[in-house]
Order: sequence, then C-alpha cells, then structure tokens
Amino acid sequence: MTRKIVLIAALVAALIAIGARMETAVQAQTSAPDKTATLNEKKVSEGEAYAKQLLMLMDRDQNGKVSKAEFMAFMEAEFQRLDVNKDGELDVKELTQTRLYRGGGHR
Repeated sequence: MTRKIVLIAALVAALIAIGARMETAVQAQTSAPDKTATLNEKKVSEGEAYAKQLLMLMDRDQNGKVSKAEFMAFMEAEFQRLDVNKDGELDVKELTQTRLYRGGGHR
C-alpha cells in the first residue's frame, strides 16, 4: 500500500511539474509581444513533444494509448530506478537528482 502511494506521489509530482511548465508558457504567450509569443509557442510545442515521448515510453504494445497495466509497469520501473539506495522509499535527494528516463523505447 505504501509503495502504491509513493508511486502515485511521484507521478503526481512529475505531472505537476509538466503542467506548471506548460501553464507558464501559455500565460506568457497570452500576455507577451509577438516575438515572445513565438518563443512560448516553441515551449508549449516542446512540452507536447515531451508528453508524446513519455507516452511512447509507457506504450509497450504501441497502440497509441497507455493502459493502466502499462502505466503501472512504467511507474514501478521508474520507482526502482529512482530508488538509488534501494530502501523501498524515495527521498527528496533521490527525486531531485534524477530525471524520468528519456532513452526511449524498452529498457
């Protein structure tokens, strides 16, 4: 039960970080001059590209969707990778010194 809560917390933290970055880009785009708008559109585009990359990492059967089983398998593998000291818990240091796996495809 604790492991599931930690996994969900890690996912929520990652999604919040992505959402905050995208929200900042959208807000800047609506209130910025045209020159900055192009830059902010690029940031939003990069956020969408990151989301697509994340989907591709999770989508093991390559059907363009992520099932609950695929999602949970991905999060389990990410937890194991992030848990550097293998104590079954993630601390602030482990969460802030690593990033989601960006190598693409299967591990």
